[in-house]
Amino acid sequence: MSEKYIKDKFLYEGKAKKLYTIKGSKDLLIQEFKDDATAFNALKKGTIENKGIINNEITAYIFNFLKKNGIKTHFVEKISDSEMVVKRLKIILIEVVVRNIAAGSLLKKTNFTEGKVLKDPIVEFYYKDDALGDPLINDSHALAMGIATESDMKTLKKMAEAINSLLKPFFKKRHLKLVDFKLEFGKDSKGKIMLGDEITPDTCRLWDDKTNEKLDKDRFRFDLGKVNESYVEVKKRICI
Repeated sequence: MSEKYIKDKFLYEGKAKKLYTIKGSKDLLIQEFKDDATAFNALKKGTIENKGIINNEITAYIFNFLKKNGIKTHFVEKISDSEMVVKRLKIILIEVVVRNIAAGSLLKKTNFTEGKVLKDPIVEFYYKDDALGDPLINDSHALAMGIATESDMKTLKKMAEAINSLLKPFFKKRHLKLVDFKLEFGKDSKGKIMLGDEITPDTCRLWDDKTNEKLDKDRFRFDLGKVNESYVEVKKRICI
């Protein structure tokens, strides 16, 4: 670990990451990636070998790419194989999902068949609440529940669309189709909205652009095998 940052107190543990405070800093945290894997709102649990190391490296690479292209993120720097320093955010309790190709839960809500390329991306909002199963919501729900303002919702959609417009060609260049992906956002100490969490095969559906082979957490969700190998392959293609 970098000597610049001294891990202080354990703050929070989620499904895929742990957060720690940093001695002497109020605005920065250490985010540690775990090998733990969950699916179906944690009904299925397991581990993926070296997932923490792989996802840390992929997220650092992609967040650096986004930063260079004008997207504000919580990423500061990678400090070890499985850890990075991030800005402390007050997370907005909304998961933003962007869909470019029909797959996953979209198939249960529409007449699309898996693999249909959407004419325009679909942006969806989900309320971050495990007890409720992270339900699909709209702007009106968010405003009524007081979890975001009208301005927040416009910013989330605008940033999600901008990130998608950058990531689609980024992945295409690496012979991957960006099927869909989940984003989380938060506000820094000055109230500025920025991208948080991670962008990895845990949070994206990524298919090989020639074979449509799934190279993401769906391999774990549906017992498709070669889970670790797929994560390694994605890292190999991205971190070049």
